[in-house]
Amino acid sequence: METTGAVLRSQGGQYELVTLEVGDPGPGEVLVEMAYAGLCHSDEHLRQSNAGGRYPIVGGHEGSGRVLAVGPGVSRVAPGDHVVASFLPACGTCRWCASGRSNLCNLGATIATGQLPTGTWPFRLDGEELGAFCMVGAFARHSLLHEASVIKIHPWLPLDTAALMACSVPTGWGSAVYAGGTRPGDTVVVVGCGGVGANAVQGAAHAGASHVVAVDPVAFRREFALTVGATHAVGTSKEAAALARELTWGNGADVVVLALGSTDPESTRLAARCLGKGGTLVLTALADVASDVTVSLQGNGVTAYEHRIQGALFGSCNAHRDVPMLLRLAEEGKLELDRLVTRRYSLDQLHQGFADQAAGETIRGLLVHAD
Repeated sequence: METTGAVLRSQGGQYELVTLEVGDPGPGEVLVEMAYAGLCHSDEHLRQSNAGGRYPIVGGHEGSGRVLAVGPGVSRVAPGDHVVASFLPACGTCRWCASGRSNLCNLGATIATGQLPTGTWPFRLDGEELGAFCMVGAFARHSLLHEASVIKIHPWLPLDTAALMACSVPTGWGSAVYAGGTRPGDTVVVVGCGGVGANAVQGAAHAGASHVVAVDPVAFRREFALTVGATHAVGTSKEAAALARELTWGNGADVVVLALGSTDPESTRLAARCLGKGGTLVLTALADVASDVTVSLQGNGVTAYEHRIQGALFGSCNAHRDVPMLLRLAEEGKLELDRLVTRRYSLDQLHQGFADQAAGETIRGLLVHAD
């Protein structure tokens, strides 16, 4: 079938709307009609570099939609099911899945090229085989995914906010709760309060943190963070470091989550200064260029104060466990989803959506494929 999607033809280029050919689902594959796609900074990173990947590539990794068809052997979903895409597939049987770390599943080896684990390329453009970013391709109206990359959800749940479960909500929430290990009474600093950081604030509050300090240079985002669990909000990490020590009688933060749109050595150095003894610095943010050095720490301080540096991919979440759980929390009014969506865009407004994100005018922009 033919569909419309946004493609990056080369590094440093712009998303271009094109007509794509989508393959029929083969064994283990699922054809999804995308309804919504979140605008994540990772899709902007893709414009700058695609380490280990290739161009052209269909963008978008945060999406929700309906299953149109399934290939032979598919057992997890059926035509008509509502699904959330998982930008990290989970096979359920590899070493990492079996040990409860499905965010590191071996099937994720081709997320940069976008080739499916079956060896299939999900799209063709002018006769050339194309991959889908993170094997999802949510910026296309229709996409071919592996069944390990889709999570069935209840049909009564809104598909628009469910799209955020594909990345931003679990990534932020889990960065505070799982990767950071926030405990009741902790002091948590969240640096960067966009789509991921706002959910790290929610996660820290749910985990029982006594103080949650939101850090963002944009007043709109600071104010929003205060409505979803932050107890304090400041504009810089330097201010946050002083405030964390004041709140903890001189110690400092127990957990710091770095959730900037793009990170660099100075941002990590300043974030680490917020930590108290035995604290954990969670590195969720990525750099625009994957090969860039992004961590700068004073090694003696890390050793003497036993600081822990913890990477967080998808917030260390298990998609098939945590997405339904977080949706249930939202359904019960215990997790904010609706207000995370600041603005909605059509596919031909994609550039404007990313411009608004860069200007700090959105918590999450949402691409609407069709009402």
